[in-house]
Amino acid sequence: MEGNVIQEKTFSTNFFAKVFIWMFMGLFATGLTAWVTYATGALETLLFNAGFSIILIVELVVVIVFSLFFRKLSPLLASILFFIYPVVNGVTFASIFYVFELNSIILLFFAAAAIFGITAAYGMITKNDLSKIWPVLFITLIIGLIVSIVNLFIGNTLLDVIIDWVILLVFFGITAYDMQKIKNLAQAGNDLTEKAHIYGAMELYLDFINIFLRLLSIFGKRRN
Repeated sequence: MEGNVIQEKTFSTNFFAKVFIWMFMGLFATGLTAWVTYATGALETLLFNAGFSIILIVELVVVIVFSLFFRKLSPLLASILFFIYPVVNGVTFASIFYVFELNSIILLFFAAAAIFGITAAYGMITKNDLSKIWPVLFITLIIGLIVSIVNLFIGNTLLDVIIDWVILLVFFGITAYDMQKIKNLAQAGNDLTEKAHIYGAMELYLDFINIFLRLLSIFGKRRN
C-alpha cells in the first residue's frame, strides 16, 4: 500500500514537471521568435504582403485542431502542433516591441509571472471546486471578446480599459481552474495518456500569455 502511494506521488510529480517544462519551452519559443521577428524587420515585410494574414490563419487553425481533435492526435502530432503555435504566435507577438518600451515589456512579463504563480498556486491548494465557476468565467470571457471586437469600430478608450480589466480578472480565475484541473489529472495516475501533459502545458501557456497581454495593455508604457 505504501509503495503504491509513493509511486502515485512520483508519477504526479513527474507529470507536473512535464507540464511546466513544456509550458516554459512554449513561452521561450514565443519570446525568441518575437524578438527575432522584430530585430530582423520580418514583421514589417509580412505586414506589406499576405504573409501576416496567413500567419493569423495558421494560428487559428492550430488552436481549433488542437482543441477539437486533441484526443485523436498522436503524441507526436500533438507535440508538433504545440510548438507550431508558440512559434507562430511569436511572429504576431513581435508587434509589442514596436508599441511598448522594452523595459516596460520586461517588467510586466515578470509581473505576469508572479501573478500567474499566485493564481496557479491557489488552484493547487484550494479545496473549493472551481469547476462551479467555469461557466461564469467562460460566458464573461466570450462577452468580453465580443464587446472588444465591437469596440474596434467604436473606438471608446474607456471601454477598452474596462474590457482589459474584466478579461484580466477572468484569466485569474481560469488559471486557477486550469491548475486545479491539471492537479486532478495528475491524481488520475497511470490512467493518463502519454500526451496529457501537452494539453496541460498548452492551457497554462495560453493563460500566462493572456495575463501578460492584458497587463501590457493596461500598464505598458508606450513608445512615443
